[in-house]
Amino acid sequence: MIKDIPVSERPREKMAKEGPERLSNQELLAILLRTGTRNESVLQLAQRVLLHFDGLRLLKDATSEELQCIKGIGLAKSIELQAALEFGRRIYTFQEDDRYVIRSPEDVADYVMDDMRFLTQEHFVVLCLNTKNEVIHRQTLFIGSLNSSIVHPRELFKEALRRSAASLICLHNHPSGDPTPSQEDIEVTKRLIECGRLLGVDILDHVIIGDQKFLSLKEQGYF
Repeated sequence: MIKDIPVSERPREKMAKEGPERLSNQELLAILLRTGTRNESVLQLAQRVLLHFDGLRLLKDATSEELQCIKGIGLAKSIELQAALEFGRRIYTFQEDDRYVIRSPEDVADYVMDDMRFLTQEHFVVLCLNTKNEVIHRQTLFIGSLNSSIVHPRELFKEALRRSAASLICLHNHPSGDPTPSQEDIEVTKRLIECGRLLGVDILDHVIIGDQKFLSLKEQGYF
């Protein structure tokens, strides 16, 4: 029975310690089945299921009725297995929606202008990009006048690392409608760029959004 197996070799404990990729098909199936029968462990039941369906080849298309033909598999277990199989199938066939590609400061402005031009407070936003310069995440990190105490590199790069971003684009709005950068804007940008170099995450640009106008600090030669 499962209690006779060393704790380190039990499927759940093994997965928690070593990760799912280290488990066999039998062990993964045993976790989904959860319990065996009165006369056999869940690992033995999982082995019988795999033998019955010739491994994963036929199991992936098994019906609830076919699963219930196996001793130890009732309606509840058959439905749970089918749900897991369908979930795996959906993950395998899942496709991301088309992502917005950033090729220029104009692309950045087009992406956010309608959302940011009428804001009455400054919003500091980060766009996380993948290696194809596609936007994989957008987040407002700070609200308020830009200064070095508010825009902390820790918060910016925590989000980048969490999203496995290849690069970032920073942007914020000027409620006045004039995108001309302040000295604080320039100093904050340089500070963030230096931190990015240490972490290996490039900041491609810092774009300031005005009212139907924008300014790229990169294009203006500030870095």
